[in-house]
Amino acid sequence: MIFADSHTHIYLSKFNSKGDSAIERALDAGVKYMVLPNIDLKSIKAVFELSRRYKDNCFATMGLHPTSVKEDWKEVLGVMEKELTQNREIIYAVGEVGIDLHWDTTFIKQQQEALEMQANWAIENNLPIIIHSRKSHREIMDVLGKYKGKLRGVFHCFSEGYQEAVEVLDLGFYLGISGVVTYKNSNLAEVVKKTGLEKVVLETDAPWLPPVPYRGKKNESSYIPIIAEYISKYINVPLEEVAEHTTNNTLTLFNIK
Repeated sequence: MIFADSHTHIYLSKFNSKGDSAIERALDAGVKYMVLPNIDLKSIKAVFELSRRYKDNCFATMGLHPTSVKEDWKEVLGVMEKELTQNREIIYAVGEVGIDLHWDTTFIKQQQEALEMQANWAIENNLPIIIHSRKSHREIMDVLGKYKGKLRGVFHCFSEGYQEAVEVLDLGFYLGISGVVTYKNSNLAEVVKKTGLEKVVLETDAPWLPPVPYRGKKNESSYIPIIAEYISKYINVPLEEVAEHTTNNTLTLFNIK
């Protein structure tokens, strides 16, 4: 079986030897494709280096994480837009972008404006967009609703209920399902059971949010099969089918050949 991790920060220094050992473990586990969402200016170099070293397995994106949106966000996005233009051949999405109101609402207006600007990058470059949504589903839907029919993408680490999932799917976006689906208080498996696998991709968000039985430890892309197996058992669909659907969805969404 071949799996895909649609969202992993395996390039971070938390992983040994620039991520190589964790990537090898992922490949050994059947996780052939890994999408590397950028966070800020500091992470660009590591994302690009890993995507070039593992050009058949790791796929770079360009974007500014909402919690990294500060007073200088316009200048930062100016640099990122140049990087996007100059390295377009290795960039597969705009992201990770969005609105995060969990810790701080100081820069909500700037986060909204940054999201709109990066949504336009995605449209102009015919790229999908990776959405980070935390305590901000309605605010994000208000922004993205303006681009319905023009923009495609994924709500990374989707954590809302069935009604919100329907709204995301109606927008033409995919649901990114992480290891949170295995947590006792999560309703995500039921959401997937109701929506089906047609617009579902799997992700780890490594090094965060590891699935059970690794909760509390560092997450990594090699754990994708654990997430797939949990979903398989819950919705009563063969593991091979879960792997095939979610991997093909990832390849389609990010236009990975």
